[in-house]
Amino acid sequence: MPSLLFLCVANSARSQMGEGLARQLFPGFLIQSAGSRPSRVNPYAVEALHELGIDASSHRSKAVSDIDSATVDLVITLCAEEVCPAFLGQAERLHWPVPDPASDDPALSPEDLRVRFRAARDEIRRHLEALGGQRGWPG
Repeated sequence: MPSLLFLCVANSARSQMGEGLARQLFPGFLIQSAGSRPSRVNPYAVEALHELGIDASSHRSKAVSDIDSATVDLVITLCAEEVCPAFLGQAERLHWPVPDPASDDPALSPEDLRVRFRAARDEIRRHLEALGGQRGWPG
């Protein structure tokens, strides 16, 4: 079974949602996520996944340096406006530029943030479904 690694900067939102979605779509695959500057898992990411029946409450933010490159077949970077972390392994690489749904903008309400997180989640899911279909992965 293939193994996937999702990368973004903080490993708090997009890569966490990628990890949760891929685990749901591709059971049995090794799915990991990490970031170049890990922080904490964003509660809106956990909430957006929960809406699809995915429990990410035990997810934690991890550093890309903590990932054993020998365990990765495919790296998917999700950065859009920021510089994506580098992965030094020999894995195949895909880049899906998904805008960061997290924001410190005080003008954004909690509902605005939920909308942004759902949009990012749904975009990542569409990419994963297309990838699975192209590669003939079960799920």
